[in-house]
Amino acid sequence: MTPEQEERPRALLAGSPRRWVRLLPWGLAFVLFAALLPTTITVLTSDYGLNPGIASGLAVAQAAPLLLAVVNPLRAWYVVFVADVAGALALLTVDFDDRLLWPFPPMEIVGYVGLCLALGLRESRRTLLLVWLATAGAGVGLAFVVPDGTSGNSVLLTVLSGVTLVLAGALRERNEVQRRLAEQETISEAERERRTLLEERARIARELHDVVAHHMSVITVQADTAAYRLEGVPPNVQEEFTSIAATSRESLGEMRRLLGVLRNGEAHGEAYGELAPQPGLSRIGQLVEAMARAGVPVEYAPYAPYDADVSKASGVTEASEVPEVSETVGLTAYRIIQEALANVVRHAPGAPTRVSVSVSENGELLTVLVVNEPPPEPPTGPLEVGGTGHGLVGMRERVRLVGGTLDTGPLPAGGFRVAAQLPLTPLTGRDFT
Repeated sequence: MTPEQEERPRALLAGSPRRWVRLLPWGLAFVLFAALLPTTITVLTSDYGLNPGIASGLAVAQAAPLLLAVVNPLRAWYVVFVADVAGALALLTVDFDDRLLWPFPPMEIVGYVGLCLALGLRESRRTLLLVWLATAGAGVGLAFVVPDGTSGNSVLLTVLSGVTLVLAGALRERNEVQRRLAEQETISEAERERRTLLEERARIARELHDVVAHHMSVITVQADTAAYRLEGVPPNVQEEFTSIAATSRESLGEMRRLLGVLRNGEAHGEAYGELAPQPGLSRIGQLVEAMARAGVPVEYAPYAPYDADVSKASGVTEASEVPEVSETVGLTAYRIIQEALANVVRHAPGAPTRVSVSVSENGELLTVLVVNEPPPEPPTGPLEVGGTGHGLVGMRERVRLVGGTLDTGPLPAGGFRVAAQLPLTPLTGRDFT
């Protein structure tokens, strides 16, 4: 919609869902125009004896604006008000029967009351009051020049116009109140749906905690106490149990932080970061080390390309220190590597894997690469049954939220590749949790 269309005034009752209601103002305006135009010309010329040319001009000025009143009643009132006063003054130049009404013949009163109805349905209280005061003032002023013996009707027009303005204004305000109530009900319904969603989140959080936290706690306790419960545990096995316990505690802590987000519907990315420190680039080495201890043959090239061809194609250079990135980008890179390595364990156990984190030459992009070769022996079946299949979807969503790109797919010689390019400064105003 263009600005001109937005500024164009709407017709009266144009917002009604019923078509006949939208057409009603146009129909009434046309009926009044078609009835009053010839009637005014005939009455002014035949009964009052006014010049036909002047009578025709006054009739057009008093009746034609009624069509404009459907869209802009205030402008129509300006024209009709001036035309009615001019018509009253023009009638002073002719000698008409004393029984005829002056200054406003009956057809002018009908048109003016119809115009007041349109004004009441559109304009504010202040405008309606000014219109009524102008009408009353015109009637009082013309009363000083009323011809002798003529029956004046200024008071009648003042009363009828005032009643019409009050009734139409009250109807407009009533409809406005009903519209606002309907909008408030819509907002309240949205709030109820949001509250229902938050309650469902809390319920899921409680169920998730009941189902998962118990089992992970048992794993942690069993791993921690294995060296005391079992006799003759070799040092390397004891170290493995210690690693399992540490990983379980870390996973349990992350799960509890996520449960806190589920319980708090107002938690955004910043609030999520305030609940507890989140893993970033500095934790990737620990993640890879934990995967290596778990039996995954993984190599890690920290902040340097693992392959010259890949380096040349990606435009990355070697960096000896951890690059400074925002918490959002660091967390995204960590989660991508974490999910990619988890997919290797699920779908290609034992496959040699290489992880690389690099910075582009212009210092604007962080490149994350996780590439695994085919497994030594094709797996007889998936290691994990009943997976959600949301791993790659989650990666793409995280990358999208920080304004980066993700490229995933199988390699020609077998294996799989996950490559993400993340801007060192993420897009602001996004929720990445």
